[in-house]
Amino acid sequence: MGWLPVTMRCGLLLSTGLWGLYRDDGRYLMAQVTAKDGVNLFYEETGQGTPIIFVHEFAGDFRSWEPQVRHFSRRYRCITFNARGFPPSDVPEDGEMYSQDLARDDILAVLDALDIDAAHILGLSMGGFAALHFGLNTPDRALSLVVGGCGYGAGEDTREQFQRETMEAADRMEKETMEKFGATYALGPTRVQFQNKDPRGWKEFETQLREHSSMGSALTMRGVQRRRPSLYDLEEQMRQLTVPTLILNGDEDEPCLDPGLFMKRTISSSALALLPRTGHASNLEEPDLFNQFCENFFHQVETGRWDLRDPRSMTSGILSTTEK
Repeated sequence: MGWLPVTMRCGLLLSTGLWGLYRDDGRYLMAQVTAKDGVNLFYEETGQGTPIIFVHEFAGDFRSWEPQVRHFSRRYRCITFNARGFPPSDVPEDGEMYSQDLARDDILAVLDALDIDAAHILGLSMGGFAALHFGLNTPDRALSLVVGGCGYGAGEDTREQFQRETMEAADRMEKETMEKFGATYALGPTRVQFQNKDPRGWKEFETQLREHSSMGSALTMRGVQRRRPSLYDLEEQMRQLTVPTLILNGDEDEPCLDPGLFMKRTISSSALALLPRTGHASNLEEPDLFNQFCENFFHQVETGRWDLRDPRSMTSGILSTTEK
């Protein structure tokens, strides 16, 4: 299902399972929260229990979390939403309305609008960065953090290259449209693993990616992806983080491997999990493993069994704890 204009004035949103109305111009009149700067964010809610907020990657949207919502909504209150720039959320035309801070604050807007005191915050890639920043800035509102596929452009040796490639990609999104450029983006070096394992699932991913707004995608790439701070610039903040954190990467998601180790060594409340022979879209590529890691993590957090790292393990010694 693409985000095409509809002619009916009212109807059932079959893709979300929620009742709602359409405006004459085809925009949805329901399932929205409003961010602090007035941007409307589309969301979907499924299930009951402890809330989980799912924050999607750049190449995804709320539909990307379907394997997780089907699994976790049996026991949890699952909330997915589309970032600004991703219809049916608003697509602001002002590039200054896209930033890492705003992506972080949009998660808080969802929690506040739904009267949620605290939730598990689960993000992938762009969403993983937003989840981490949310935990660093509003730790009292996070029961836990799942930081998946996080690290693109973080290293000093790759930062200039990443910024150059993001600008080139954004320009192509506008010139070629996402209908065309999305087909190329879906075949990146950390996406081919998904295509090789699950051609049908990958094709669905590619189709949904090509439905995204060309303008919204380009502005997100320039404003959020390109301008976000390096993970290595957040070291001191991460050392203070005590929210239970699961860092989850595919072992063939090369840009995330070293940053994942850095986060593990820096965040004392973290664990690092690697999915074997897996690329970037790990939640879609290996949904069973992804769900298992997350579910075990949530269970330990909720039973009070997730502790900070034993300081005795943080030493340069190999056989002895006397080395520092």
